[in-house]
Amino acid sequence: MQVKRVVLLIMDSVGAGELPDAEQYGDCGSNTLANTAKAAGGLKLPNLGRLGIGNIVNIKGTLPVRKPAAAFGRMAERSAGKDTTTGHWEMAGIILEHPFPVYPNGFPADLIKLYEGKIGRPVIGNKAASGIAIIEELGEKHVETGYPIVYTSADSVFQVAAHEEVIPIEELYAICRIAREMLVGDHAVGRVIARPFTGVPGRFKRTSRRHDFSLKPPSKTVLDLLVENQIEVTGIGKIRDIFDGEGISRTVSAVDNAEGIDQTLSLLHSSGSGLIFVNLIDFDMLFGHRNDPLGYARALEELDQRLPEIINVMRDEDIMIITADHGCDPTTASTDHSREYVPLLVYGKAVRPGVALGVRETFADVAATVADIFGLKFPAGKSFWSEVRM
Repeated sequence: MQVKRVVLLIMDSVGAGELPDAEQYGDCGSNTLANTAKAAGGLKLPNLGRLGIGNIVNIKGTLPVRKPAAAFGRMAERSAGKDTTTGHWEMAGIILEHPFPVYPNGFPADLIKLYEGKIGRPVIGNKAASGIAIIEELGEKHVETGYPIVYTSADSVFQVAAHEEVIPIEELYAICRIAREMLVGDHAVGRVIARPFTGVPGRFKRTSRRHDFSLKPPSKTVLDLLVENQIEVTGIGKIRDIFDGEGISRTVSAVDNAEGIDQTLSLLHSSGSGLIFVNLIDFDMLFGHRNDPLGYARALEELDQRLPEIINVMRDEDIMIITADHGCDPTTASTDHSREYVPLLVYGKAVRPGVALGVRETFADVAATVADIFGLKFPAGKSFWSEVRM
């Protein structure tokens, strides 16, 4: 059976156990899926369970099944780092030897001074902080002065927060583009992120008009290979931003998991072909970084409840690959991403159910497999298509 369409669904941050080098990243004991399940008193994931997620990692409330409906396994990250860009790039075939720079003590004073000169105003903040906390702390001062709030996190990001009525959204994007142009070489952070918010002191709220300005991938990805061969690549959610538009035929916006799933269903109902690359962001953004295991558990169960909607509209020539880009264990003291294996489920009428794919050496096996499915060759990774195809 010839496969004409692949859904690559990324459960952002849903890790499946610490990698052997987790200690180097301060992530010993991290296991996003297992620890979330324990903290929540069990995870009810009957549909993911039927596919075989309980056969990948020990999940309280979701036991292994004797005959998984999907092929299943885990993938290790070969790249240095544990951030969104690194994970997605490796999945598309780029393995990074060096991690993106991080700034746990804020950005260097000379860099901030240069940035202030380029945007024509001072900034406030310049420290590592969570997005909600920094707005609560400095939002009122920002409104009074008009000075944008610059902050970072344990991730490789330069974030600029501004009230939409103080710095209009297009102006915020413009000053973020200036930061992106500056942050190269030794300061080439993975992403510059515009973080707009609204409201009044004590009731500030981030809006959906966040925008990520990523580095361009340093080499061609499997996405470029597909597009060069007239195979459409549709990015849903923040996929376009992660790759700075490279190798993306069209983009569909989605501000949360529910909309990401809705947009995926809409595309599956159409007669199109090619790759549908979906990022479901809520696990990471709303719950992992906020150390909220109960919220994380709810989000996983909500995805599970909607999974049959996707499966029921898949055509015989469709397959779905479900995986993640890193971990973000909400039960640890850290609010950072965690260095973990990620789950791998491969499902469709063209896939032999129950194939144990073991531990893949790199996320780039996804890139090699996607290329293989469409009759192409990609130099990075090892395709598992011959292992699972009917």
